[in-house]
Amino acid sequence: MTTLEQATIGDDTIREPGRGRDRKRPIWMEKPHPATQALKFVTLLIAVALVIVPFWSIIITSLADQQAINDAGGGMLMWPDGLSLDAYQAVLSGGVVTRALLISIAITVIGTLLSLAASAGLAYWLARPGAVGSRPVLMLLLGAVLFSPGIIPTYLVVREFGLLDSYASLVLPVMINAFNVIVMRAFFQELPQELFESAHIDGATPFTVLTRIVLPLSKAVLAVVGLFYAVGYWNAFFNALLYIQTTDKWPMALVLRTFVVNQSAIGGDQVGGSEALPPQLPMQMAILVIAIVPILLVYPFLQRHFAKGVLIGAVKG
Repeated sequence: MTTLEQATIGDDTIREPGRGRDRKRPIWMEKPHPATQALKFVTLLIAVALVIVPFWSIIITSLADQQAINDAGGGMLMWPDGLSLDAYQAVLSGGVVTRALLISIAITVIGTLLSLAASAGLAYWLARPGAVGSRPVLMLLLGAVLFSPGIIPTYLVVREFGLLDSYASLVLPVMINAFNVIVMRAFFQELPQELFESAHIDGATPFTVLTRIVLPLSKAVLAVVGLFYAVGYWNAFFNALLYIQTTDKWPMALVLRTFVVNQSAIGGDQVGGSEALPPQLPMQMAILVIAIVPILLVYPFLQRHFAKGVLIGAVKG
């Protein structure tokens, strides 16, 4: 009987003849067929093109001058021709766009820090064995995941607390996400309980255990949840549309919706009082690029933790 014939039916590996000894390799590590590799390559290439091509067109159009826009019939461009930074200089020279960018950065940073602190504290309390009242609160969180409040009840609560037309209305109602708390709780429960027991024996308080032991060991889940919160705060325009009535308090997402999605014209008083403005289309695309780039710059620094954190709860033992 040859070596290949010695593979058992219930085993998930096969034996291949090696140099003087058998080499064991899982079946799923077998080299795929060339046709399968080619199909995967083409599929991945199409998926990348569907993402890169529109973004490339947006960037090129934001750098276009009046002549390039006229040559393209007033539409989007695909190839650089007569590039100019006038659109970026106009939207960043002051006015509503620059102010909205600073507002969004402040809301995203402050809101993400507050959300991480509140979610981590609540998740650690729910993860502690025998914590008083943890079971009812956990049931409420599970209910919040399944049933979200409607727009009208949420608006009435915000109004009753006097949060209308304030930045607090963009942070406090969404400061804690039930799903993120459950994910962090599952991660905290997987940490070695011996560390907590020895810390309690040494006289450490729960706050000390959380800040000195739990959080340093939870960089992966903090990066993932923090990215979820940051993207949510940065892209949230609907809450601003409901709660913010003053134009000077608009975040970047609402400005993006007004000038790009709704195709509203951008006046000189909205971009720092410039007299000669670039074409509307490059300015709208410049606002879109400015709204996208911050998240693209943050993600590479969190990618290592994000790839590890998405597997939380998927592997046991």
